[in-house]
Amino acid sequence: MARESLKARERKRERLVAKYAKKRADLKAAGDYEALDKLPRNASPVRLHNRCKLTGRPKGYMRKFGVNRVTFREMASAGKIPGVTKSSW
Repeated sequence: MARESLKARERKRERLVAKYAKKRADLKAAGDYEALDKLPRNASPVRLHNRCKLTGRPKGYMRKFGVNRVTFREMASAGKIPGVTKSSW
């Protein structure tokens, strides 16, 4: 389980990216790179990192489900993810 401060920092970055998205797109279209430099660093979408929505684990993230591989396996085994079944042959 990730520390709450790391999860909070990531949520704060997501809010900043959303807040400055339109302004960033306009500045890029205009080619005003000096004004782009003046935007907050955390407003850049490149600085976002995918984290598990339940545990906050940064590695083994599965985009389609929004959780990491460990949590995904636990939930799939418990039957909590619709349409996902354990393979057998």
